[in-house]
Amino acid sequence: MTITKADISNMISNELGLSKKDTVKIVDLFFGEISTILQKGEDVKLSGFGNFVLTDKKPRPGRNPRTSELVMIDARRVVTFKASKKLKMRIKIYAGRKPQHIRNYNTK
Repeated sequence: MTITKADISNMISNELGLSKKDTVKIVDLFFGEISTILQKGEDVKLSGFGNFVLTDKKPRPGRNPRTSELVMIDARRVVTFKASKKLKMRIKIYAGRKPQHIRNYNTK
């Protein structure tokens, strides 16, 4: 199951009794702020959830999968996510089970 931004907005709306219009703005603002911080070259640390970390990748040789031609892959900056110990523990506890609150608020 995949959760979308719209699903998150619906969950917040149902949980807090806010309008869907307001919760869509809140969710968009939240993810927009994360994007802005990352674009500035800073990492994002969300306590109890995890860290979005910028990592610089060096140039390296690669291969075109269609032609098998050797090509150089340019240096680039990528975003990686590292889950917190708390989140990893929650995932381990709920592995194979669907939490009830997700089942109730799924919009699909």
